[in-house]
Amino acid sequence: MIYVVDIEAVSTRYTGQWQSHVPNLLRKAGHNVQIIAGPTDIPAATTPGAFLNFGGTNIYKASQVEQMGRLFCNGAVRPGDHFVFTDAWHPGVINLKYMAGLLGIPVTIHGLWHAGSYDPQDFLGRLIGDAKWVRHAEESFFHAIDHNYFATDFHINLFAKTFSETVDNEWKMSIIEQGKIVRTGWPMEYMDNTLNLYKGMKKRDLILFPHRIAPEKQVEIFRDLKEQLPQYEFVVCQEQELTKNEYHNLLGEAKMVFSANLQETLGISCYEGALVGAIPLVPDRLSYTEMYYDTFKYPSKWTESFEAYKNHRPNLCFAICQHMDHYETRLPKLLAQTRDLTNNFFSANKLLENFK
Repeated sequence: MIYVVDIEAVSTRYTGQWQSHVPNLLRKAGHNVQIIAGPTDIPAATTPGAFLNFGGTNIYKASQVEQMGRLFCNGAVRPGDHFVFTDAWHPGVINLKYMAGLLGIPVTIHGLWHAGSYDPQDFLGRLIGDAKWVRHAEESFFHAIDHNYFATDFHINLFAKTFSETVDNEWKMSIIEQGKIVRTGWPMEYMDNTLNLYKGMKKRDLILFPHRIAPEKQVEIFRDLKEQLPQYEFVVCQEQELTKNEYHNLLGEAKMVFSANLQETLGISCYEGALVGAIPLVPDRLSYTEMYYDTFKYPSKWTESFEAYKNHRPNLCFAICQHMDHYETRLPKLLAQTRDLTNNFFSANKLLENFK
């Protein structure tokens, strides 16, 4: 049996699709799957700049821990079963390891890492930093999980750099242990089909900011670009309170999606844009460096801060104009880029290998 301990679904985010897509992937591969989900009546409001409510997410996770405890108590969990945490940053990882160890029921734990205190631009990194409790918690999650999944080498290196400086040599060896860390594509196979309706739409001179409005996303740079380039339409998507369909319609009409992010361990929104023919323009840093062709990257120093941006503003404006004014000539390269992203970063084939 594979138990999927899911991340709470947000209808406007990929987590909404993951709730059904991840179990279905495992079922198609021939596995018996049971979903462990939390309640649907948790507070709907999100913490400003985030997609989850930091109180509500603990209500959700606490319910999942209770369900896991009941599964052990009623004898449902058997030796050799698997538990998949679609968000590895879950206190229930420790609860599960505790129960499995003390009850003598060995299970395999899988965890998908999204972010944590080891990323200085993440909420945990910015608000809590390197406090011992959070660093030890994340290290404990890592050790408790048998297969730790990361979507990019950048994310692996960020994680490893933080903890290899604070723990002993035994941990350093485990970081490269076969199967302990796995660089895998994320389970996003559904996205191409989901966005089929929005491919081939008539384009207009529209540039989108598809990211959260949070300090690490540097929306102020995008707003300044709007003032510099009035010939184009600039839209900050999160300000519009869009439905998923409305958002996808905007992607379908846009010629470009723009990023000046200081935090990105994968970057799903730029991939969504690429799927429907919106050129991604991203800084040459973070996960973007390994994911995108040089055609779609600009030098990192141009947007390392707002002050840096002001120094390089003419260069960035010129780059935007080149892409927008020569949009049609960029499409063959964009098509090849999209295929590479799909094959290497947005497919769960490698993740599924650990369930054979």
